[in-house]
Amino acid sequence: MNRKRWVALAIASVLLIISVLVEVIGALVSDEAGRWSDSWLAMMEAPFSEEVVQDGDPLKKIAVLEVNGVIEDAGEAEAFLSSPLYHHQTFLRMIEQAQEDEDVKAIVLRINSPGGGVAESAEIHDQLLKLKKKTNKPIYVSMGAMAASGGYYIATAGDKIFASPETITGSIGVIMQSVNYEKLAKKYGVELVTIKSGPYKDLMNPARSMTEAERDILQRLINNSYEAFVDVVANGRKLPENVVRKLADGRIYDGRQAKSLHLIDEFGYFDDVIAALKREHHLKGAQVVKYATDTPWSSLFGLASARIKPDSGTLEIARLLSRPSSPRLMYLYAE
Repeated sequence: MNRKRWVALAIASVLLIISVLVEVIGALVSDEAGRWSDSWLAMMEAPFSEEVVQDGDPLKKIAVLEVNGVIEDAGEAEAFLSSPLYHHQTFLRMIEQAQEDEDVKAIVLRINSPGGGVAESAEIHDQLLKLKKKTNKPIYVSMGAMAASGGYYIATAGDKIFASPETITGSIGVIMQSVNYEKLAKKYGVELVTIKSGPYKDLMNPARSMTEAERDILQRLINNSYEAFVDVVANGRKLPENVVRKLADGRIYDGRQAKSLHLIDEFGYFDDVIAALKREHHLKGAQVVKYATDTPWSSLFGLASARIKPDSGTLEIARLLSRPSSPRLMYLYAE
């Protein structure tokens, strides 16, 4: 048998295997009429799934919502490139699901984050308060290694906050950063040409020094967001405003300090939070579920996507190019 026949035989074999796989998958996911089943379609469309963490009564569930990584609405393009730990729109849908599911009786907000965008943190906090107001479902917070700045901001929506003595939290404040390369540009003869409609259209232009008037404009924005942060902590933790202001100078606290300052309620890890919820809200025997972002497609194509992902250097360049250059107001603890 010559080479061409071997190639033809191999192609035919591959096509046969593919056709058999299509038939098998179709039989598994379709109904009796040959249409895609509603359950499979729902799984494909859902941005997250529900995984059982602890067995129990499915009519009495504790839902775990996890915030891992920087709280930032990066958009779909960057989500595809980097597969970030946190996806803002998906997390908002998780909150909505926990609110609408009548079998969910309580929520654990699991936070391991240095914070993130001012707008995103405020949106999460607002949606959590709406959930509590509409359903009266308790929200207990379980802090991981870090729940700082925006991570602490969203934690204040909880009815009770748990952390370990080693948890890094606090960093109550606002930051906006940019790079100024004016001297570097002059050294190498690089000129940034700007045509603008008004004197403040290019605030924080990286190619020139900032004026005092521009600094004042930006400081006012920072102050407004800072006041909102102080208000959220004072209301959420039931602390006097003047006390919060003394704590809110941007510094971080470990769990021991946070407990002594009443920024958290108790020491405890994830299992301790679950046990406290069950004990304090008559949820003995409740099933504990976690909303996970894995979908059928991720499990089906996970290996392939891992192989075609760009290297870390290329990925970082793609992130920089995909992000707008404009500085942002951030509730973020930047190491």
